[in-house]
Amino acid sequence: MKIISTLVAVWLTAAGLVSAQTAPPKLDKTKLENLLRYTNIFRGKVDMEISDPRPSKYAPGFSEITVHLKFDGGQRDDQYLLSPDGQTIIKGDAWSLAGSPFQANIDKVSTKDDPSFGPANAPVTIVEFGDFQCPDCKAEAPLLREAVPLSFENKVRVIFKNFPLESIHPWARAAAIASRCVYHQDAAAFWKFYDWDYDRQPDLTGENLTESILAWADKSGLDRTKLKGCMETKATEAEVDASIAEAHAIGAGGTPTLLINGRRIGGLQWQDLQLVINMELQHLGLK
Repeated sequence: MKIISTLVAVWLTAAGLVSAQTAPPKLDKTKLENLLRYTNIFRGKVDMEISDPRPSKYAPGFSEITVHLKFDGGQRDDQYLLSPDGQTIIKGDAWSLAGSPFQANIDKVSTKDDPSFGPANAPVTIVEFGDFQCPDCKAEAPLLREAVPLSFENKVRVIFKNFPLESIHPWARAAAIASRCVYHQDAAAFWKFYDWDYDRQPDLTGENLTESILAWADKSGLDRTKLKGCMETKATEAEVDASIAEAHAIGAGGTPTLLINGRRIGGLQWQDLQLVINMELQHLGLK
């Protein structure tokens, strides 16, 4: 059997179906950039930064490349697979037949120190990448905060991560920094801030944001002086930047972006959100 298995492996390698190589191939980044600029229709100036190839954990034999794009109005990361000979790139998701097909997204997001509600061992986890100035996030907030716990008691955990879209929402970053300051002072108070922000969102501006938050803090029993100092020094900005980097890593293009057990999806109407949660429960044999 060992001889047969070896012969099969040799045949598959020769046929190009699997690769015996372990080191990533060399990549002509100039050639790849020219190709991407030719195949994509970019409007305006786009800066492009291409990572070095790295072995793919999810597509054995292939390498992964991240192409970071910066343009007027935002930035994003595009992920590609590189063939073993370094001559072909593939854009798309690599889904494993073993384990979760969305494991790549799960591995790119850390949730060990982020606000959450719902049981830690819930079978369904929703990670929301949100923006406190985003109208669509405001519309979806009641679904996550009220409808989900009511309809899926003890079955869903919701986690929030900041993804301020600064190019279109001028005070979103400041609100994100403030939210982390609140969280570090009182983790439970974060969700009060979340609800308050989306409730007051139409009245908030870059000019009144700080004083509005501090006035809310006074009524919520938080240490105003400590919160003000955290906001003014931007003590939590690095945490916000790390969250933004994770949003780019999973290919989030707007807000809200949800990861439902790793499945990346945009903001949903209630009936669609119910459908996806029920699908996850059914997949796990809990429905």
